[in-house]
Amino acid sequence: MTAGELDAGREVERRILVVDDDELIREVAQMSLEVIGGWRVTTAGGGQEAIDRARADLPDAIVMDVMMPGMDGPTAAVALRADPATAGIPIVLLTAKVQSIRDGALAGLPVEGVLGKPFDPMLLPGELSAILGWS
Repeated sequence: MTAGELDAGREVERRILVVDDDELIREVAQMSLEVIGGWRVTTAGGGQEAIDRARADLPDAIVMDVMMPGMDGPTAAVALRADPATAGIPIVLLTAKVQSIRDGALAGLPVEGVLGKPFDPMLLPGELSAILGWS
């Protein structure tokens, strides 16, 4: 049974990996997704750490910043898709440069969608659910 399916009449708890090099953004996103979304959240501070955590925890989705020092979000997304263990995990990018995406700068990346920064913590779980098709 996958996350989101009913298990004996109750919804399975979703597990989200939040990746951002800014600790404050990680904390706000984590609180939003846990308190409002009711999900279990782990965090990572960069692309390589995200890959390592995703392999170890196999989250239901990854919310990842685009611009990070070291390995950026797009590079990490490509690496996650290339690994059979993490290839099926949906990835949603988080970026202040939404206009770049509209202009095609990130076209062709293996992601399900994009969320803008700054985000409204009260709306984040609903926006993520809408992108991923979670009800």
